[in-house]
Amino acid sequence: MTPTSIRIFLAAPLFFSVCNASLAQTLVGPASSEVLMASNAAAYSSSLPEAPQPGQAAAPAQTEGAEHQDPQTKRILGIIPNFRAVSANQHLPPQSVKEKFITASQDSFDYSSIFVPALLAGYNQARNETPEFHQGGVGYSRYLWHSFVDQTSENYLVEFIVPAIAHEDTRYYTLGSGGFLKRSGYALKHVVVTRNDAGKDVFNAGEVLGSGISAGVSNLYYPSGERTAGNTLDQWGLDVGIDAFTFAFKEFWPDINHKLFHGSQAFAK
Repeated sequence: MTPTSIRIFLAAPLFFSVCNASLAQTLVGPASSEVLMASNAAAYSSSLPEAPQPGQAAAPAQTEGAEHQDPQTKRILGIIPNFRAVSANQHLPPQSVKEKFITASQDSFDYSSIFVPALLAGYNQARNETPEFHQGGVGYSRYLWHSFVDQTSENYLVEFIVPAIAHEDTRYYTLGSGGFLKRSGYALKHVVVTRNDAGKDVFNAGEVLGSGISAGVSNLYYPSGERTAGNTLDQWGLDVGIDAFTFAFKEFWPDINHKLFHGSQAFAK
């Protein structure tokens, strides 16, 4: 609607009230016409939007076709921990060392923390990744506890120990706008670039070095035949790859939640 159309639209009720008053003055006299004009003016005033009260900001108008941005929830699909994801355009104070420890502990010992190790244990057993573990239920339990320890070690080194030393912020700040490729690139870039406690972009030592150290530490509890440089590099790459996929999923989770579940907050807890 053009500005001229808006002025015509707003002025129309007042115009008709004046016409009514003129007609009334002709038919019923001046006194009655004044009453009718006052009634019409009151009706026109009631049709206008209320002005903001003092100290109250006017609600921003939503632009037609603007991107819809839902907030992050604390869990994805009500199961997967999403405690470190920050909603788009949300500004938070610097992350304390205590907060880094808490989020690493949540990701390691939350009730859902068993799901990824359970899947990896089944996959590795099916591929006979570590022949020394053998097959069957006993073999699966060995794969399972090794995968769980791998995950816990990686969480504490990537999310707490190295970031605390390097003064890095371990949270994932959602971009939330732009095309698929732009947002995917932003999420994957988080593997090597993160924010420090001062809010500046820095090399993600926590992710790159922390996961590498974790892969090296795993040699302490795997069979001696598996303690090779190749296996260590494979574990390092697996850890970084899982985290990269997780960042991308976190980036698009609010959109998925909005499209499939209409922005439900049922997954917040």
